[in-house]
Amino acid sequence: MCTVVVRVPEPGAGPVRVLAVRDEDPARPWRPLDTWWPDAPGVRGIMDELAGGAWLAADDTTLAVLLNRAGGACGPEVTSRGSLVLDAVAGRPLPDPLTTLGFNLVRVSAEAARVTSWEGGSPRVVDLAPGTHMVAHDDVDDPTTARISAWLDDFAAAPTEGDGESPWWGDWLDVLARTTSIGPTDDRAIIRDNRIHGYPTLSLLVSVASVDADGVEVGMATLERPGHWNDLSLPGA
Repeated sequence: MCTVVVRVPEPGAGPVRVLAVRDEDPARPWRPLDTWWPDAPGVRGIMDELAGGAWLAADDTTLAVLLNRAGGACGPEVTSRGSLVLDAVAGRPLPDPLTTLGFNLVRVSAEAARVTSWEGGSPRVVDLAPGTHMVAHDDVDDPTTARISAWLDDFAAAPTEGDGESPWWGDWLDVLARTTSIGPTDDRAIIRDNRIHGYPTLSLLVSVASVDADGVEVGMATLERPGHWNDLSLPGA
């Protein structure tokens, strides 16, 4: 039940900004942002050790991040969704047929930001118009998703220009910090403890990224205690 915020500028008006919060079972091993894939030496990402794929990954031109959603394939032949992130960064099409569980796949380059959604049947693609968008476990900007209806306007109102003294993501982190006042088990929470909802996942980390014609800058910071907020330092973004 991860959350991604994307700000798409008007054409030629600056970089695409991304904030992503990862929810995962704390017992599932993972590796932080780095170059983990020998067959993709230009790709750095956050690796799932069990399946070998990525939750988030980027090269010099493209960023991709994956969110789970209901539906998708079933049975003994279900494959990992993490390979979809690496394929998206490399510009490879989705497998046909798809054999993963359902997903929202966010792909961002200087030319376009889009979300590919699949829960069975044919994948659906939404090209993100200029503005601020949120994605969780349902559709883009879904007003029935509690955290989107609660916080999208706050993220939309927060500037992401930055200056010489403060990073561009500072105001978005301030919004994220404010969201934690309701507690991690509330349906509106972004920093989450999903166990009350029947899932073993908690928010583990926050990543920010900036994407434009000059490249992709991405950084991440891990929460000191899963599902609970603390002040974050985000190097490398």
